[in-house]
Amino acid sequence: MGLTLVQRKSGHRPPRNPKIALVLAGGAVSGGAFKVGGLKALDEFLPNHKSTEFDIYVGLSAGALLGTSLAGGISPDEMIEALEGTSERLSQLRPIDFYFPNFAEFAGRPLVFSAQLAAYLPGLLMDLASVLPELPARVGPSFQTLLEHPSYTHLETFLLELFEEVSPKRPVPSLGALLPSGFFDNSPIERWLSRNMAAIGAPNRFADLYRETGRRLLITATDLDTAQRVVFGPDNDHGLTISQAVQASAALPGFYRPARINGVDYVDGGVRRTANIDVAVEQGADLVICYNPFRPYLNRTGRDEDGYPKYLADRGFRSVMNQVFRTLLHTRLALGLRNYQQNEHFRGDIVVIESRENDEKFFDLDPMVFWKRHDAVRHGFESVKTTLTEHAEVLGPLFESYGLEFRIPDDSVEAPEEVEEATENAPSRLRVVPNLG
Repeated sequence: MGLTLVQRKSGHRPPRNPKIALVLAGGAVSGGAFKVGGLKALDEFLPNHKSTEFDIYVGLSAGALLGTSLAGGISPDEMIEALEGTSERLSQLRPIDFYFPNFAEFAGRPLVFSAQLAAYLPGLLMDLASVLPELPARVGPSFQTLLEHPSYTHLETFLLELFEEVSPKRPVPSLGALLPSGFFDNSPIERWLSRNMAAIGAPNRFADLYRETGRRLLITATDLDTAQRVVFGPDNDHGLTISQAVQASAALPGFYRPARINGVDYVDGGVRRTANIDVAVEQGADLVICYNPFRPYLNRTGRDEDGYPKYLADRGFRSVMNQVFRTLLHTRLALGLRNYQQNEHFRGDIVVIESRENDEKFFDLDPMVFWKRHDAVRHGFESVKTTLTEHAEVLGPLFESYGLEFRIPDDSVEAPEEVEEATENAPSRLRVVPNLG
């Protein structure tokens, strides 16, 4: 499991009443379940500060759904029960909630295209009929030139003029218009969340949630038409409820149709940023714990039966795109962390937890497969549990400086000696411990 720390400069102590933020990146279905397991593990290591007790929550896509649940007082254990259908307070999250077909566009777009095509053909004939009487006068000179001086150039000139005169002046209905803007519709996720927030008595407005709980929930999405990031929160909800903001943030392009709410088309918040740590910092967070499930897979150990390397490309298109997708997300996050490392005005601490770079099992887990959620939850739990145990020598003092008791559960193993050595040799401002197993 990768662990990256950006730590405050020596001599700068945490404030007496620090603000602690939890930032949850995207992850689709399996990545979201992976994070649920990881959050459950985090709760075991922080006995006096549960994941439902942070001051600030920042989420995007699947992280927006999880952050909303935590801010509303829903523990990771109860999230797991909601996935399994055993919760006494929450209705079950079902496959149909994630895979609800985009019926409106599947049915509507062919109808619109057929109507446009039916109107286009008569109009085309009318345009052609209006042009024919004047056609000899318009192309006659170039045709005469072609007859008198036959050449390719004169033939080309005549044909271009002829085409220009008889070509349709009205736009041709595009076959691309038959394709939907997304294969599924994520509005059932909004309805599920809205219904369950009402069931547990959690406010569905950002300002109301902050007023009742003291927790600031912020969700990011992307405005499709302007390509700008939109941040929903207590100070500016842009007219959306919390559940609508989650729908906007989780509208994964291509998979889901853009979430059109109040006249704005929103797509996944991960289009602009990987984790939005800057939102937590701008809200005054002193300690930021960021959980990003996706990172590139380091494919160095795979060998076939003859001893030759196994290439990711040999696994097919899905593996190639999976690696590219993870690389893009991880690179953006690393660049953002480097900015904080070099920013002399930043006085906080950032802890980034990611999946292990050689975690082949999680790499092969399809992000959009709902029925693998059980494996993802278990794997996320064990991965984070291992990471926190291995790096306890670094994390313990850091968390305790913020008043967070850090305790290794009794069933966890002791941290290896090589982790302690890496801790002593790591830079004071940025500690990156991605290759320790």
